[in-house]
Amino acid sequence: MKRFELIVGTAIVIAFSTLILSIYTHHQQVIQQEKVELQKSAKKKSLPKSTSKDSGLAGDEIQAATTKSKKGEMNPVNWKKSSEKKAYPDLDKYPKAFLKVSIAKQRVYVMNGEKVLYTMYASTGSHESPTPTGTYEIQAERGDFFYNPTSKEGAKYWVSFKDHGIYLFHTVPTDKNRKFLEDEAEQLGKEAQSHGCVRLAVPDAKWIYEKVPEGMKVEIH
Repeated sequence: MKRFELIVGTAIVIAFSTLILSIYTHHQQVIQQEKVELQKSAKKKSLPKSTSKDSGLAGDEIQAATTKSKKGEMNPVNWKKSSEKKAYPDLDKYPKAFLKVSIAKQRVYVMNGEKVLYTMYASTGSHESPTPTGTYEIQAERGDFFYNPTSKEGAKYWVSFKDHGIYLFHTVPTDKNRKFLEDEAEQLGKEAQSHGCVRLAVPDAKWIYEKVPEGMKVEIH
């Protein structure tokens, strides 16, 4: 009887170990594929200009990015629109500005010292694929679109902050045709849902892509 229990226990341990190894291997394959795809499309410029035609970005979404308001109030969560009612900060006036990501609050803050210049809704990494915490900086790699066939997701306006094309700021996800995945997009600002990157509303991601320079500090906690 004891021998039978030992055999069953051993089999359970082996099966559980095999399952964990399978999950880990799949996760590593997804990350590696993302790195390959991103490095193919990387544009190593500090402030590149987008030249692609964004068929998935409506005119009112672009307008929202430059909407001015005297009040620093947040708009209702909407992945198509900028997070705040006021204009984005002029980074030329804040040479020491940096980005602070709050995983707990699902927000990205554009900071100048202790002052918040702008707040963005975000969706960080899931429990299985967490966004790394610590202090990093904006890297050279960025682009206007990528697609990862392994995860069957892509995104627009991506900017690398860790591991040169692995961990990014980018829009809510798209399919291979650059069409936004609305079920995923609706989680913005509410739930950590990504593979480790920081998802943003379309205009917010576009502003980081166009305006945030290489070398800017990024704090994630």
